Amino acid sequence: MSTFRLSVTPPIGPLWERRSIVVRGALPGSLVTVRAVTARDGGDWAAQATFLADRDGLVDLAARAPVSGDYRVADAMGLFWSQRREPGTTGSAEPADVERPILTMLTAWSEPGTGHLDVPGAGAPSTTDTVQVTQWLRGDGVERTEIRADGLVGTLFRPAHEGPHPTVIVLNGSGGGINEARAAQYASRGIQALALGYFRAPGLPDHISRTPLEYFERALRFASSTLDPKGGLPLVSGQSRGGELSLLLAATYPELVLGVAPFVPGAFTFGAQGAADPAEGWNGPTWTRGGEPLEHLWHDNAGVTWQPWNDEPPPTRHRDVYVDGLHDRELARASRIPIERFRGAVACVSGLDDRAWPSSMASRIVLDTLERHGHTAERLHLDYEEAGHGIALPHLPSTDIERVHPVSGVHYSNGGTPRGNAVAGADSFERVCAFIHRTADAAAAADADHSHEEGR
Repeated sequence: MSTFRLSVTPPIGPLWERRSIVVRGALPGSLVTVRAVTARDGGDWAAQATFLADRDGLVDLAARAPVSGDYRVADAMGLFWSQRREPGTTGSAEPADVERPILTMLTAWSEPGTGHLDVPGAGAPSTTDTVQVTQWLRGDGVERTEIRADGLVGTLFRPAHEGPHPTVIVLNGSGGGINEARAAQYASRGIQALALGYFRAPGLPDHISRTPLEYFERALRFASSTLDPKGGLPLVSGQSRGGELSLLLAATYPELVLGVAPFVPGAFTFGAQGAADPAEGWNGPTWTRGGEPLEHLWHDNAGVTWQPWNDEPPPTRHRDVYVDGLHDRELARASRIPIERFRGAVACVSGLDDRAWPSSMASRIVLDTLERHGHTAERLHLDYEEAGHGIALPHLPSTDIERVHPVSGVHYSNGGTPRGNAVAGADSFERVCAFIHRTADAAAAADADHSHEEGR
């Protein structure tokens, strides 16, 4: 019998890269267990699964579904996205330090005594093998530069090769902070990314309430004038409240935005909700322009008699404040993001089982509005059936569905299933990267054609 061996290909690579995980040399028909333990911020996360070795003693995790364990589909990355906190572990699985690679110890072992019972023999011996997997966030040659210019607070990630590069401004949601991890992964795919903070970041407010749009206008102008974006302008891509903001910026400053790729967005401007300054409250304004608050859907809404951001249950299990809010038609009209003002490319990413807010409905409203107004640029809707609100970076744990809001401390659900969220995270990253490149390439080609025509 050949040597029992666990192999991972590649053992070292970016977070977004899929791995091949194979066990060879197991006793045919025996059970083989593989366990993954990852050291993350706040402690260890782990998952394990048990497989039935084929008649050649092979277990290929990409082709073979587990018979027991934390997930039950054929997926080599299942041991990563199905991880849960080990006892004593706290915090999020999302990486905070892009300089520190994510290290996972994979251990495979034969379950002693297992194997074909219709043949003689003692069954599988006790054998073990271990491999370390390294997932890096900032790739070799990717430059990381903190931006503290013109009042902006963010971090720029520039790809290793010469530009000009497609350029995207990355915005977080109602948790605030600076999403360096996503920006760093974009840079590893040839996309220059400015992870921009707008609250809960150094020197910025602690809450989302009354955030001035002029701050983002400065960021858009900074990107255009300083970062040499391919196609002449940056794209904007934000998550959740950042998705709402991405669409709002495209509608407000259409001449400064090349394209938008909002993740789980809203189609209206909303009140500050769970990220509110307590002095303002959930129904206080989120955005201002010219010092005046933008109208929003929670401003004395005649259809809303309750709110879900105080840890109290809704009046019935079928009540949805985002549905109730639309009963006040005039307020809904006034707080709608007028996305038809934008002529650039739009890619919306949403989850059909989003339980935080109806991102699928919002995305459909946005794309339908564009179509009805004669929008001719690319419109893409990535709408995932089993995904919720937590469509994160590829191959991070997607099991953390019931959450506590980092600002308000209120309990809520992201929705979706672990596998559905994992599929959405991996697929949307690939397709949004391609969308960003397509959009910048098309704009650069149009600029070149225009220059050529002028030179005739």
